[in-house]
Amino acid sequence: MDLHDLTPAYALHALDDEERTRYEQHLPRCERCRDELAVLTESAAALAWAVEAPPPPARLRARLLETVAAERETVVPLRGRRPWQAIAAIAACVAIGLGVWAGTLSSRLGHERSHNHVLAIVADPASRKLPLQGHTGLVAVSPGGEGVLVVENLAAAPAGRTYEAWVIPRGGAPIPAGTFGGGDETTTVRLREHVPRGATVAATVELAGGVDAPTEKPLFSARA
Repeated sequence: MDLHDLTPAYALHALDDEERTRYEQHLPRCERCRDELAVLTESAAALAWAVEAPPPPARLRARLLETVAAERETVVPLRGRRPWQAIAAIAACVAIGLGVWAGTLSSRLGHERSHNHVLAIVADPASRKLPLQGHTGLVAVSPGGEGVLVVENLAAAPAGRTYEAWVIPRGGAPIPAGTFGGGDETTTVRLREHVPRGATVAATVELAGGVDAPTEKPLFSARA
């Protein structure tokens, strides 16, 4: 497998020892992977902690903290980024472990399933990762065409307005793919429309509630 395709699995500590060693040797030499890793680890942590649930058992919490202590010294520094971003993979690992526990007990099953599915699309090595043009973030597209928009540090939409995502097939008209408010450190949007190859995913600011066709130029976009 291409080393570039291992970034999502590395962000979730899902590589075996051999793959992890190869990837960590490659990471300092690849700016693309470092940038993608920073986005994915922050997003993974945000998604996992978004689930509201009771505290985990003491034994689970202890094992997670032991994992953090054991692996703190093995983190690969991300040159040019803030120190907390360099340990984001460990934070994501802990958050996801607690999120799994939360998923077994929380009554908000529909909410959790939606978040878990979004995380699975972003983390799947088989998903295409498309960097945004015009803002920091990416679009992840599963092999089946399901899309997730991930945007970092997006300001909240103005009063009476909303962000609206669009899937624009090659040579076709924009199709509404969901509205979102922004205002969070990491905004994730599961697109309502499938994303075919050659399509563009874009976002505009529209009237609250959304519109049937974009009325402004896209703020940011990604080409599938």
